Amino acid sequence: MTSVQTFCFSAIRLAFFSLIAFTVKAQPVVQGGVLTDAAGRTLYTFDKDQANKSNCQGGCLQNWPPYVAAPTAGAKPINGVARFEHDDMQHWTWNGSPLYYFIGDAKPGDRNGDGKGGVWHVVKPGASTAPVSTGSSY
Repeated sequence: MTSVQTFCFSAIRLAFFSLIAFTVKAQPVVQGGVLTDAAGRTLYTFDKDQANKSNCQGGCLQNWPPYVAAPTAGAKPINGVARFEHDDMQHWTWNGSPLYYFIGDAKPGDRNGDGKGGVWHVVKPGASTAPVSTGSSY
């Protein structure tokens, strides 16, 4: 990647994250048995992340933007949901796993990213599942 491409990608990424950060103002909620944002857009975890550390970078972030949002004052917290600092933003987590959107989800309720590459999963609070990493990262 050239320095111009890197700069453009960084500028686009910053603009996108800023847009999300300023338009989304709520912690995750459970809708339809899965973790979503307040508007019902599905949230995912990535098996290759570490506790409170995102390993999704470059092209990965183009397809899987992180879920960053300001918490709503007075909202009831969900067990397992927290935030951590990443790239100067507060990234939401589920049991320490960073949360992401999938660019292939066109509308609230879509779950098109579930199982992608064997490493992306919707969060089903209360379900006892242990994801297995078996393929490409994205």
